[in-house]
Amino acid sequence: MTASEQTKTAIVFPGMGPSGFSEVGRFLTLDPFARKRLAEADEALGYSVFDRLRTSEDDYSEATQVAFLVNSMASADRAEQEHGLVPDLCVGPSFGQKAATAYVRSLPFPEVVRLTAELARCEHAYFTEEYQDAVTHTFVRTPQEKLTEILTELGERGEWYDYSGYLDDGFFMVSLRETELEWFKKAISQAGGYSMYTMVPAVHAPAFAELRRRAAEEILPKYEIRDPKLPVVTDQDGTIVTSADELRTMLLDTFDLPIHWPKVVDTLKGAGVSKMYITGPDNLFHRLDRTKSNFEVVTVGPGKRSRPARKR
Repeated sequence: MTASEQTKTAIVFPGMGPSGFSEVGRFLTLDPFARKRLAEADEALGYSVFDRLRTSEDDYSEATQVAFLVNSMASADRAEQEHGLVPDLCVGPSFGQKAATAYVRSLPFPEVVRLTAELARCEHAYFTEEYQDAVTHTFVRTPQEKLTEILTELGERGEWYDYSGYLDDGFFMVSLRETELEWFKKAISQAGGYSMYTMVPAVHAPAFAELRRRAAEEILPKYEIRDPKLPVVTDQDGTIVTSADELRTMLLDTFDLPIHWPKVVDTLKGAGVSKMYITGPDNLFHRLDRTKSNFEVVTVGPGKRSRPARKR
């Protein structure tokens, strides 16, 4: 494909990362797009998301997740109005799948808000009963061969671990028991890697098949998912989703399959995408080397100045 044919645009809704109330709350209060989406969320849930967010001490509480969804959708609204965004494909890695589901109109936004809240409660109940000490650790600059040695040693000691994300060269997410976290971080450091942050509870691990089952049987049947109005690229293997059944499967895959961002990038490149809008509170995906080296990236969201980053 020639450079002149590389003209398509993708919208990417980022996954959740640690965030403070001050920045999130300020955006919800001051941004007109966020205020509108927040009012819709409040009406859908029957309570004030902002009030619950203000008193929440959990980085991934129900209110925190809904607020992230609100801010992501508000950022997409701004990108459309101020940047003239009309994307050809949509991606929602990890938690971003929920905003993607609303954006491609597989579910109306108020229903996605309720779905998000219900899934948050389902996850909380699951991790209260199962894998109470499971965490997901994110780290960078760690060669695959070194990581394989570390995980082999962990396995030989009879300890559980799962890959939860392949983000870039040397950039991974691994789920394991919290009791092994300090040993693991030290081993990563000795291998030349750098630990970034740890998520509690853990995410995207094959061990969580029971959580997937609960979501499939108890939550998703309440919602009438429709065919997406825009093709969606799955974050697990880069498959392009065009039907309701495929999108439902993608939503369930997030519980027990790892993210694979390089495969997403390969699919987008193969589809002719040259420009990417990342809409929402993103501290990760726009910074990845694989993202920056393949696309012109525009970030739109809390704390962003909505300026494009040059493609390297």
